[in-house]
Amino acid sequence: MVDFMTDQDVRKYKEDGYVVLDGLLSSQECDELRQRMTEIVDQMDVPEHCRTTFSTYHDEQLKSQMQGSADYFITSGDKIRFFFEKGVFDDKGDFLVPKQRSLNKVGHALHAHEPLYKKVTHSAKVQGIAKKLGLVDPVILQSMYIFKQPGIGGEVTAHQDATFLYTEPLGRVMGMWIALEDATVNNGCLWFIPGSHNSGISRRMVRTPKGTVPLTDFVGREQTYDEEKFVAAPVKKGGVVLIHGEVVHKSAENTSEDSRHVYTFHIMEAFGSRWSPENWLQPTEELPFPPLYTE
Repeated sequence: MVDFMTDQDVRKYKEDGYVVLDGLLSSQECDELRQRMTEIVDQMDVPEHCRTTFSTYHDEQLKSQMQGSADYFITSGDKIRFFFEKGVFDDKGDFLVPKQRSLNKVGHALHAHEPLYKKVTHSAKVQGIAKKLGLVDPVILQSMYIFKQPGIGGEVTAHQDATFLYTEPLGRVMGMWIALEDATVNNGCLWFIPGSHNSGISRRMVRTPKGTVPLTDFVGREQTYDEEKFVAAPVKKGGVVLIHGEVVHKSAENTSEDSRHVYTFHIMEAFGSRWSPENWLQPTEELPFPPLYTE
């Protein structure tokens, strides 16, 4: 079997902090993942904090809604939960747009609970990529389905994944970002600063002490980046972008009429690594981080 990832791809990943690989999935596999997500969304229960009815006690309502939202997020690591774009609900919590076009993402344990997504995550090609990069004991941290809805898909500002998924030593986390539709400059493809994975990170998102509001906070300072250094990374349907945990990347809002559906997951080299207990995402008894090298 010919290696899906070449030595040249490995060099590019190590030099630039990212690489685009075509043909991880067939067009049919992409369509099956999208169809399954359509079914999941059709059956979803909208979370209670999205249904909060605003009243004269607006500040209290808002506070409880934000608390509900934060708790819903921070406990989503071993579940399938729904995260919406801004402005898709009215004051009563009813949809202002069609349900299928309301979501920003679904996460964070599709890889554990949904057979089709699990199969892709543990596929021979994915395992082959990890082995080609020399990973000894990779584990799956989280997974997400990202919609980037036409016309309203929000901007993702410049960031490093290690800000949210911190390890000691750094450099042990990689994202696999699979395009289920063509990701173009027009519909919100990724942009990277090549080589920016060699400069460490400037801030971290950490859990706050139990009982504290908010439930997470940032330590360190937010960087500003030279916009001219960003390079677009369009990818065809079925292709994958490998993303080093420290590389700076972003995506623009989607003002086009085309969606940009993606299945993405993060893996960590567990051998010789320490997962920070301060990270928002923590393994649970129900779902320890599963090894990649198993079906």
